[in-house]
Amino acid sequence: MSQFDLTGKVAIVTGSSRGIGKASAFELAEHGAKVVISSRKQDACDSVAAELNARFGDGTAIAVAANISDKGGLQHLVDATRAAFGQIDVLVCNAASNPYYGPQAGIADEQFRKILDNNIVSNHWLISMVAPEMRARRSGSIVIVSSIGGLRGSTVIGAYCISKAADMQLARNLAHEFGPDNVRVNCIAPGLIKTDFARALWEDPERIEAANKTVPLRRIGEPEEIAGAVVFLASAASSFMTGQTIVLDGGVTI
Repeated sequence: MSQFDLTGKVAIVTGSSRGIGKASAFELAEHGAKVVISSRKQDACDSVAAELNARFGDGTAIAVAANISDKGGLQHLVDATRAAFGQIDVLVCNAASNPYYGPQAGIADEQFRKILDNNIVSNHWLISMVAPEMRARRSGSIVIVSSIGGLRGSTVIGAYCISKAADMQLARNLAHEFGPDNVRVNCIAPGLIKTDFARALWEDPERIEAANKTVPLRRIGEPEEIAGAVVFLASAASSFMTGQTIVLDGGVTI
């Protein structure tokens, strides 16, 4: 397991009070990392950090609430992490939003801008805040949780898919910029995962049955099945990988 050992590493995971973010935080801690839990609500963050500390020992995790649309809040998240743990080795940009469901022609400007700001610009902000120390140290891994929506067209979540495609390009661009300093930037593109984001689908027996028929593995994914890829990208196991997007979708895009 030496290639996956994260002992002594510090990871920030956004959107980590539930779903993929929470599962990733637990798996990072399982492999030795110190973890910073962050989402919009402090009490939800506190609860997850308490779970982590109870399971892996006091001092494993701290909770710092931050809204990804608030640049000052993100800077506070970074500053609080450095104050608690000294440095940042891994950044997992997992938080995202999608306030609109329907054809592109019907989306309001405010909704479109919110999707782009929360799913792309906020990642740019946060990465810009942590990258300098990683580059100076010549060590670091940045992971952006994108979506297979960034690889396919959609008639109902088009703006979200546009933002997720842009995240993949953000990773490619920054991989070029940061590569000479040994800092890696990669994406994960999950398919349908059993999270609150997709609850309306997987709680409906008829809709989930129909959806599963389009998936070679014939089922929805679990958050823990994405978390393993986060550990891989955070660790030395992926030390020669940058600018890439790992697709974890049960085979639906093949």
